Amino acid sequence: MHFTNHAGVRATCPDCHVPHNWTEKIARKMQVSKEVWGTLFGTISIREKFLEKRLELAKHEWTRLKSNDTLECRNCHSEEYMDFSRQSPRAAVAHQKYLVTGEKTCIDCHKGIAHELPNMSGVEGWN
Repeated sequence: MHFTNHAGVRATCPDCHVPHNWTEKIARKMQVSKEVWGTLFGTISIREKFLEKRLELAKHEWTRLKSNDTLECRNCHSEEYMDFSRQSPRAAVAHQKYLVTGEKTCIDCHKGIAHELPNMSGVEGWN
């Protein structure tokens, strides 16, 4: 997990949820205003309501990350500098086969890296 880990490196919310480039940052802040609206007008105002919408909100975020080739992940992680020999065999193969070739991006395999996953039952392709 990125919040607490063996190396002591800590990513905070803006590291993953706010683009570093100014133009994309402003666009993202406009998108997030819908979540403020949801809180103010009761859509996700209490924990139970938030949890009911959690999968929907997660899917929006996964789609956003996929559409920008997980730019926020790549601000810190670059396959160009990955040492595949220091990764588990499974990770090394997956990164070389999918990430380096561009067939997949980080979020395709790393859903739940920073947050506990919502209830994934009924989500296509999830096992």
